[in-house]
Amino acid sequence: MTANDAPRGKQPTATYDSAFLKACRREPVPHTPVWFMRQAGRSLPEYRKVREGIPMLESCTRPELVTEITLQPVRRHGVDAAIYYSDIVVPLKAIGLDLDIKPGVGPVVEQPIRTRADLARLRDLTPEDVGYVTEAIGMLTRELGPVPLIGFAGAPFTLASYLVEGGPSRTYENAKAMMYGDPELWADLLDRLSGITAAFLKVQIEAGASAVQLFDSWAGALAPADYRRSVLPASAKVFDAVAHYGVPRLHFGVGTGELLGLMGEAGADVVGVDWRVPLDEAVRRVGPGKALQGNLDPTVLFAGKDAVEAKAQEVLDAAAGLEGHVFNLGHGVMPGTDPDALTRLAEYVHGASAR
Repeated sequence: MTANDAPRGKQPTATYDSAFLKACRREPVPHTPVWFMRQAGRSLPEYRKVREGIPMLESCTRPELVTEITLQPVRRHGVDAAIYYSDIVVPLKAIGLDLDIKPGVGPVVEQPIRTRADLARLRDLTPEDVGYVTEAIGMLTRELGPVPLIGFAGAPFTLASYLVEGGPSRTYENAKAMMYGDPELWADLLDRLSGITAAFLKVQIEAGASAVQLFDSWAGALAPADYRRSVLPASAKVFDAVAHYGVPRLHFGVGTGELLGLMGEAGADVVGVDWRVPLDEAVRRVGPGKALQGNLDPTVLFAGKDAVEAKAQEVLDAAAGLEGHVFNLGHGVMPGTDPDALTRLAEYVHGASAR
């Protein structure tokens, strides 16, 4: 099932007809919809205030806090979609893995996955493991009204990279060593992670998420042949598992210019593009039948208003011939970004693209 075939299901008409969901379905829109990856986060003083003294992973398990943080950028910036406040390692923590998010470092795994025996620690995720997600999304959909909520999860490759390396890596030597040296173990690891990821997305959709995004943040470290052979099947399994819900499925990675066509093959309805590839070139690489999302360089927001608007217009111009375009940054909002610059950018995109 594609996004164009999607049933309305339980979506209110106003949400189903939102500019964001229309763009994902490659339908005409009144203006180019805009949201920002990491729009709910450290760039907002109100976020820092409510998160003060609360560890990251703990904050993801408090429904009222999750609701407040998710709503903050919608209130402030007037974006066309909210994204659920969570972290890609939340489902791994929920199944009992000993990991934490260390400030200034990122996810750190106490005992990395390195052997076949380690796979036993990756049990199935159940809805009961993440009951706080269901509760928070129920609260959010009531508060958001017609604004769609995007659920998300980490893609199997990126999760595997953290688990095998034990934390962030620049080279992924341990993950790639397993991928090249023990392809059967690697395939089994990604297969288990695809099941966990799919289960996490299902919980979010069934609770009321209007779309889902799969973040494969580190897939850009792979050559296309390695991606096709060793990663694409697991990502495709995730997208296939949620296809019957009929909600738009988005796929994003960093430094994935050479992988855009393959990422589209994995099953997404919308392919995210970082700032390294212009959208008019990206559409050629991705091929027909997909909407695109992106792709302003997030560092542009540190320049003045005129520079931001000029670069935003370049993105809109490059997207002029696309069937569906969701304006976003080419990666997440950087912590030091002026929130007012994001508000002005959302206003500019809406005004410049109004039909």
